[in-house]
Amino acid sequence: MSAPRSRVSLNRRTLLRAGAGIAGILATGRAPAFAQTQPKKLVFAHINAVPESAAVAFDWMAKELTAQSNDAIEMQFFGKTLIPQELEIMNAVKSGSIAMGSPAGAAATVFPEMGALLVPYLVKDYASAYAMLNGQIGNNISKQIEDNYKLKVLCYFDYGFRHFWTSKKPIIEPKDLRGAKIRVQQAKIFGDTINGLGGSAVPMAWGEVITAAKQGVIDGGDLPVVNMKALKIYEVSKYASLTYHNYGPTNAVMNLEIWNGLTPGQQKLVMDLSRAAQEKIRQATESVDNFAKAKEELEPLGMTVVEARVDEFRKVAQAKIWPAYKSQYGALWDDIEGFKA
Repeated sequence: MSAPRSRVSLNRRTLLRAGAGIAGILATGRAPAFAQTQPKKLVFAHINAVPESAAVAFDWMAKELTAQSNDAIEMQFFGKTLIPQELEIMNAVKSGSIAMGSPAGAAATVFPEMGALLVPYLVKDYASAYAMLNGQIGNNISKQIEDNYKLKVLCYFDYGFRHFWTSKKPIIEPKDLRGAKIRVQQAKIFGDTINGLGGSAVPMAWGEVITAAKQGVIDGGDLPVVNMKALKIYEVSKYASLTYHNYGPTNAVMNLEIWNGLTPGQQKLVMDLSRAAQEKIRQATESVDNFAKAKEELEPLGMTVVEARVDEFRKVAQAKIWPAYKSQYGALWDDIEGFKA
């Protein structure tokens, strides 16, 4: 039985239109929208939101990566809203539940391989820190992190050198720490720092700090200048004492399996933008880490900024804290202590 004439005519018209469409695709090199590959989504979780310095940089990175990949990648940044704690963020990245994240100030808790860098007064200055972490020392630590946790290190950055914030009195010399309950990150090196310098360390996740300070559970804590304002520590603190006692390196990492799923070109773009974000954070951190700028930033908010006797704190650290860590880290310790930028 032959097909009705109208059906034959319709089929011919449909085929002609389809042929024209295929010709158009071949001419432009573009498939129709329904056939195009969906963008690869990369979620980045961070403990803090804008205007915290790292949040600003990684939010910028997310927008740039999405745009510069021609929408082949859609990077989404979530600050403070997706996962509430640093360790949970890292667990989610390790499991592949999210693609990217940062341990923020908890880096040495998550990655003990980085612990030597946080020993008080071992890292001398910003120039040395940047050169180490962007050089062979950083490469060696990255390889350990990749092997041990199946994570790709995208970049190292920092929150600068840590200083005391306190509610009752400034911390000018080591004896001022006696009896003071100071909140610390949960890595052992932070507790050893405060206890070794003469205070009483109280390990605590950042999400609990403001409430604990308001309730008198702690007398203070330590933060870099760049985050004292961004994290509103002036709401529970009267004094900022510039002691420069711990350098605060951290990193941004990506699930290794997801990283390996990117094309070489996409991997290069991610790394290039990670380094650009690194520079933004470092500039924001270092630009305010001095007495004059700290006064300008914090005193209008009700804090009093004081200069501590750094040499006295350094001597106590070298005598009471350094020996155990020097034997623990061995060759890495020697590399850091002897490093010259």
